[in-house]
Amino acid sequence: MNEEIEIYKSYIKEIQKYALLGVKEEEELSRRIEAGDQAAFRRLVNCNLRLVVSVARKFSVSHKFSVMDLIQEGNLGLMSAARKYHYSFNTRFSTYAYTWIFQYMLRFVHNKTSIIDIPHRKEEMLRQISSLQAAFNQKNGRDANVDELASMLGLGRDEVADALACSYSFSSLDAECLEDGHETVGELIPDMTYNPEEMYLSKEMQGNVADMLNVLPEKERLVIYGRYNFAHRQHPSTLRELSTSLGVSTETVRQMEMRAVKKLRMACAV
Repeated sequence: MNEEIEIYKSYIKEIQKYALLGVKEEEELSRRIEAGDQAAFRRLVNCNLRLVVSVARKFSVSHKFSVMDLIQEGNLGLMSAARKYHYSFNTRFSTYAYTWIFQYMLRFVHNKTSIIDIPHRKEEMLRQISSLQAAFNQKNGRDANVDELASMLGLGRDEVADALACSYSFSSLDAECLEDGHETVGELIPDMTYNPEEMYLSKEMQGNVADMLNVLPEKERLVIYGRYNFAHRQHPSTLRELSTSLGVSTETVRQMEMRAVKKLRMACAV
């Protein structure tokens, strides 16, 4: 555990040398990337590495995963976003990249924790969906929604929605992971959130998140709000804290969390 924390601290120190970008700088880099400039691609990625750290800290670090594993996976999402981002999208890169980073981490957690095998046909459908989404996003600057995917695949909406729901799971965001059971890795490592001027969760993104959360029933919305720490408290709410405040068991909170994430996944595609 101590070795992991030291690696994390060293990584944080390394990425802090990359300054955050302004709107004009992002546009210039996007134009250069479009022209095949790899140096511009690397700079856009490097200057947003702190965004990945911030997103990673919203996931718990269980006994099975390390902070750096989550960050590494999130960095893959960041690179995918950098390849697909275009200055004509009329949105900040961090806003665009957030969903990619989030989805890559979700997929990583699912792949490592799922105990239910996805049927081969659904697995093949998910590969097709992934390919179609990449092409659609590159052309339109957004993900295709369920109806659009169903049309492209020539399948029913419910079948596509079921396949998407099958593909994602969620894990605890604030797992107790030290021997005494009282501290989390998130409480031991430095706070890497941006200050109000630099924070990746811009007003635009906060509006997007608020709109997304509105698709959820009240209790599920409260669970996600607490587990993802959208109120920017000292740490995300634990399952135990939410079970007490909502008057339900911790297992019920966990199930509500999983249902809510599946719904938000669908909302992201609209």
